[in-house]
Amino acid sequence: MTTPLPRLTDAHRRALLTTRHRLTPPLRATTPEEATASVLALHATDPASVYLSVAARQKEASVGELERAQYEDGTLVRMLCMRRTVFVVPRDLAPVVDAAAARPVAARLRRDLLKVLAEQLGYDEAKFTAVEREVTTALAALGEATAAQLGEAVPELGERILLAPGKAYEARPKIANRFLGVMAAENRIRRGRPLGSWASSQFRWRLVEPHPELPPAQARAALVTRYLEVFGPATTEDVKWWTGWNLTDTRKALAETGALPVALDHGEGHALPADLEPPAPADPGVALLPALDPTPMGWRHRDWYLDPARTAGLFDTNGNIGPTIWWDGRIVGAWSQRADGEIATHLFDADVSAADLAAETERLAAFFGDTRIRASFRTPLERGLYDGTL
Repeated sequence: MTTPLPRLTDAHRRALLTTRHRLTPPLRATTPEEATASVLALHATDPASVYLSVAARQKEASVGELERAQYEDGTLVRMLCMRRTVFVVPRDLAPVVDAAAARPVAARLRRDLLKVLAEQLGYDEAKFTAVEREVTTALAALGEATAAQLGEAVPELGERILLAPGKAYEARPKIANRFLGVMAAENRIRRGRPLGSWASSQFRWRLVEPHPELPPAQARAALVTRYLEVFGPATTEDVKWWTGWNLTDTRKALAETGALPVALDHGEGHALPADLEPPAPADPGVALLPALDPTPMGWRHRDWYLDPARTAGLFDTNGNIGPTIWWDGRIVGAWSQRADGEIATHLFDADVSAADLAAETERLAAFFGDTRIRASFRTPLERGLYDGTL
């Protein structure tokens, strides 16, 4: 007789999510490092998301504290890693992420760029490496520098390549951004302070110390263990999607975590033994999470915290989620900052405390201050709230 699998309901998973991801005021973090660790890594494709994801989870969040962690103490590290996406990760996790996810991305980016440079500019591996040395030397002298400043110091960065010839979107960009992107993926350089406000997408580059090298298989197992501690239980497909790995590497890593097979309300998954018992109940609270926040982007399958009928309004055509309102472990609405600074909100059919929503909206507006953002990835609900048509 087959022993039935332990069952973890959607309610169990939402309770874990609320507690771990600090989505209720009593559980908010005291530092940006604590807030980041609670979601494993912050999506950093949109610079504002890093700050807003931390602000949603920290009791007294400040721009200065997050800048201190990223640019002074280096306790939070920006990396190109999972799914060729930029993340901010805790420093102690950076070597694991580097070996498990960043190195394969870097190797692919380097190979692809070198192929183009060889065909159009006559590069070979020796030439590529020589330009890298020039960039390193220039940054050592300058301390921090923009891509434009590095282009003045290293003329090769100003050379242009032809992309998509004959297409409507044909372009001839300088190689600087792609070249520096490869060096960043290889953990040779890293983004420094932004130019302008904390929401700016323009930034300086700086040199960094290399991570200790870990065996890739060991690193993948360590990363999936951490993922399950933060996002578990999860399905094999969830892990594969979040990491960007192939199915073989995903299954091998899962086998090394000590996770147990469990029955979920939507199929089978994996859970660490500590997660079989439900967490102590937490009072529900409102959380206003930004576009590309790590919580809604943590799973491939989202039916247990998001009504599928709401998906089209919350995501763009590339699968990027916009700003969301959370209550008791569920997405219950959307929000947007309008041009005048007002935080506009839209709730679905949900029993949400109006007082809590007002308090959180006021808290978010105070964090923004005079800073204005416009989402890099526009979704139907965010656009309607921004324009005032919703």
